[in-house]
Amino acid sequence: MINKNPKRSDEPVWWGLFGAGGSWFAMITPITIFVLGILVPLGVIDAEAMSYERVSSFVTSIIGGLFIIASIALPMWHAMHRLHHGMHDLKFHTGVAGKIACYFAAAFLTGLAIVFVFMV
Repeated sequence: MINKNPKRSDEPVWWGLFGAGGSWFAMITPITIFVLGILVPLGVIDAEAMSYERVSSFVTSIIGGLFIIASIALPMWHAMHRLHHGMHDLKFHTGVAGKIACYFAAAFLTGLAIVFVFMV
């Protein structure tokens, strides 16, 4: 029999943030690490391109600020969603309290990222 009044779930919201964070972490973070952690120190990219003035002007722009926030916030949502479901898979049934703790941590760190990026 089909339930004509199913209970609404908030899971699509968390899965959306989980997917966005996983995609960001899989595609954007390795490139960022490769450029900043390998190409610049090896001299492939001119160090002047990464001067304090240029990086500071990028980070304080809207696009740069959004990039920094996304680089911090999206992987955090991914990690907290994975932690929440991982605890359940390991038989740590924390219930609603665990869900609130995980997603609050992600929201709190997202808020901190927004505040610190736009307070500069």
